[in-house]
Parts: sequence; structure tokens; C-alpha cells
Amino acid sequence: MAGSDPVEWYYVGVDVGTASVRAALVTREGQVKTTAEEMVTIWKPHSDHYVQSSTDIWAKCCSTVRKVTQGVQRNQVRGVGFDATCSLVVLDQNFKPVAVNQDGEAERNVVMWMDHRAAEQAARITSTGHRVLSRVGGVMSPEMQPPKLLWLKENLRATCWRDAAHFLDLPDFLSWKATASLARSLCTVVCKWTYCPTEKWDTSFWTAIGLEDLLENNNFKIGSVTCCPGSPVGEGLTQEAAAELGLDTGTAVGASLIDAHAGGLGVIGADVRGFSLPCEDQPITSRMAMICGTSSCHMAISQGPLFVPGVWGPYMSGMVPELWLNEGGQSATGRLIDHVVKGHVAYPQLQEQAVKGSAIYSNVVGLPLSQTLDDLALLYLATVQALALGTQHILEAMTQAGHDITTLFLCGGLSKNPLYVQIHANATGLPLVLPAQTEAVLVGAAVLGACASHDYSSILEAMEKMAKVGKVVQPDHELWSFYRKKYSVFLRLHVHQREYMALMND
Repeated sequence: MAGSDPVEWYYVGVDVGTASVRAALVTREGQVKTTAEEMVTIWKPHSDHYVQSSTDIWAKCCSTVRKVTQGVQRNQVRGVGFDATCSLVVLDQNFKPVAVNQDGEAERNVVMWMDHRAAEQAARITSTGHRVLSRVGGVMSPEMQPPKLLWLKENLRATCWRDAAHFLDLPDFLSWKATASLARSLCTVVCKWTYCPTEKWDTSFWTAIGLEDLLENNNFKIGSVTCCPGSPVGEGLTQEAAAELGLDTGTAVGASLIDAHAGGLGVIGADVRGFSLPCEDQPITSRMAMICGTSSCHMAISQGPLFVPGVWGPYMSGMVPELWLNEGGQSATGRLIDHVVKGHVAYPQLQEQAVKGSAIYSNVVGLPLSQTLDDLALLYLATVQALALGTQHILEAMTQAGHDITTLFLCGGLSKNPLYVQIHANATGLPLVLPAQTEAVLVGAAVLGACASHDYSSILEAMEKMAKVGKVVQPDHELWSFYRKKYSVFLRLHVHQREYMALMND
């Protein structure tokens, strides 16, 4: 470390989201100096099929990085970190793209995270009851990689499966493209591939689901070398990658993260001294990160493994090295709010009034059958309250399993919604911390590069220095009784819904 060095050091964070690639130039103190964004192409060749091109994604990574580093000396950029959606990239033995659909277009070689073509395969994997499923809440999601791999084998055996030599999570593809190292981040293989750091690949699982051939050649197709998030990958940027990105050869590259997990790194480790928060004198395990956008992830970490029914994990080094991660979630949050508001008959009237200035609505209960703008406001409020009560449900499950969470750290698009934030504080009874930087995911990606450069000794130190508290929202304790009653209703509705589903499935 060179705190006396007069030259300012920077780190580049690259975030590959569902529809775009974003990059940021971040200072050693975590300040975002510049950002850039490029859209990426999504194809939908069939129902429930969503595919992308790894070539297109990498090209957008290069162009955004070149934009944010304009005017900066190359030697000032000390490290690069990547995060991305947990999509599946397929390459042949020469590292060329392999088509993942019947159309045979090789460039379209990425099965996106939201591609649900493998729903039937996921259900079959769940029905095996294999022990690895205990680490994913007992249910295999079609958004994880084993079902997608099984679909490819069963439906594209003569093309994709025959030609594929490398299956990579998109975050690992990016670090490979940058460094030529096939080392996989523990974040990806533990959270989406059923890998366990202490037990490695469980061969009995892959055999049980009919994918034993993936374990040939020392696990070469799905990876045999793993590393913790933020650890240096390979020898840094290769000469080719450095030229494409506009950076120096050998610039440190940190092992990557899934995008939501990068958001967690960007907020959860912030220095909270002086904010009178309960977590100030408690370990980092007293904090939970919420990444709130189209969907929401609830990230809680612990010193030892905690099994939470219905919650993914525990994942060793899934986000913070050497700590266990549990990941709850709500698959539709921002998307649900948009659906409720835009699908209402009063939405055009709302758009009209938004230009003039909207009314402010307080906590109310009950929904009438009329369709006025006031009724839309009530429906909107009820939706936000339901999401907050869902968060409380996740918190309660985690607490019963052994977590002791006293403070929530929010980031993502919905963290900019004051009503959403305040109701979450009121419903959970916990203080909420909002980041100083709105681009918490990009800061989290930059933390990876900072750690890989050895400018910080660990992820924890880099998080503490680079993540900043922007605002603290306290719960309104006068509403505690109201939300306890609301939560009781929520739990009863939840039980009833499960009973109704059981009746209809019988």
C-alpha cells in the first residue's frame, strides 16, 4: 500500500446486468468518478427461452471500460472487478461460442438467468431429494445451472452438447476473457452449481441427474480450480484483453461475483461509526444486505453454516470470503409494483397528474372496488406493505435458524423510493442504511479489483473503506402495533394460500 503516493489510484467495476453493461471508475475511497453504459442484445427464439451473445457482452465491457478511463493514466488503474447475471456461457475446445438453441447461431451461446426452458428438468432434479438440495432450500430452481445443462444434453445432444468443452457462469467467463484463467469464483459455483468448498463436486449428484459426463477429464468442462471472490485471477489482464480494455497488461483482476452479490459488497461493510446504529459495536454478521430492483435479494452472512427452510444456502464464501451466505429473495418486487400501477384503469390519470405534482398518501387499510386514482394509491400502498411484510417473513425465518440481524443495508432501484424504504423500516422494526453512492453494485465490483491489487489486505477492509453510508432511515415505532397486526394477517394469508394450492394439486 502506498498512502503517501501522490498519484491517485483507481479501480474499475464492470456490471453486466440483464439488458446492459455498465462500468465505473472508482477511487480508493469508493467515490464513483465516471460511469458508462451500453445495451446488450437479448433474443427470445421460443417461449421461455432468453439468449445472449458472450461476444457482444465482452465487446460492450471493453467499450464501457475505455469510456470511463478516458483521461486517466493507465498505471493509475490498479485493479478490475466484474460482476454479472448468473447466466450460462457455452464454449467449444477452442473457446469459440456454441449455439444454445436449435437455430444453430453460434454467437448466441448464453442461456440467460431468466431463461426457464429447463423448468421440467429442475422439477426432476428436485424429485431426487439429493443431499445437495439442502443448500438450495430443498428446491432446484430453473435459474440455476444444473437444469439448464440437463436441458442442453437432452435437447441439443448432437450440436451443443457434442461440441461444448467449457460451461461457465457469465461472471467467470468475464474473468477468463480478461485473464485466460479458467479458475471459477466460489460465488458462482457454490451459489448456482451445487459446489461445496469442503467437499468439492459431489459426483453422486451429477450421476443421479444424468450428467456424469461433465466430470470427465478432471471436471474440466465445469471447472476444477476455484478461488474466493476478490482474490487475484491468473496474472492479471492478458496482453490481448488489456489492449481491448485500454488498460495495462498485468492489471489485477479480482475473482468475480454474481451481480446481486456485488451489490451486497457495495453496502454491507460500510463504516457506520457515528450513526448510532445497533450494528456499530456488532460483527458484520448482524447486517443484512437487500438488493432491491426488479426482484429483490436478501443477503445474510454468518460465521458458521445455518440452514434456513425456503432460503438458499448456506454458501461458504458465496459473497464475503470465509463467511457463510444465506440468500432469501422475492422474485417480483419492482416488477410487481409496475404491474399493479400500470395495469390499473386509473394509470393514465396518474400519468397526467404526475406532471402537475402527485398527492401524498398516508398509511391506510382496506381496498374498495372502485377505480379512482385514490384507489390506485391504496393498491400501490398495499403492494409495498406486502413486500415489506415478505421481507419480515424472510428475516423471521433467518432469525429462527440462528441469524441475529439488527440492521438492514439497502441498494438498488427501489432503495430510491422513500415510501418503500420507510415501510420496510416500519414493518421490520429495524433501521435501514442507504449508501452514499447510488451505484452500489459498481462499487462492489470495484472492491473486487481493489482487493486483487493488494492495495487492501482483504475484502472486509476494502468494503469498510470504499462503501459509504449516505442516509439512515429509522422505523416509526408508533406504527409497530399496526404492522404487527398486518404481519399476523400476512402469515394467515400465506398459510391459506398453501392450503388452496394443496387442494388444487390433489
